[in-house]
Amino acid sequence: MSNDLAQKIRSIREAETSGRAEFSELIGVPKKTLIGIEQTGRVPKGDLLQAVCRQWPKYTMWLMTDQVDEASGQVSPEIEKARKELKHTGTDTD
Repeated sequence: MSNDLAQKIRSIREAETSGRAEFSELIGVPKKTLIGIEQTGRVPKGDLLQAVCRQWPKYTMWLMTDQVDEASGQVSPEIEKARKELKHTGTDTD
């Protein structure tokens, strides 16, 4: 994938939804638009980025700056997937 933002959108989708149809519905964009971004690396427009940040604010910092701040709840999809895996396997200490 040629575009970092396109890859990040895909990572969020994979961490949070069952597929493109659900993700598209949640953020209010056509599935075809999402496919174009993910498969061609097209740069997502600002309104799509805003919709993703509104739906999953915990990824805003990572999506826009590549930074995370777990203390303030700002994570990456990889961190979120690891948390879910820990809870699923019953090894979470929280």
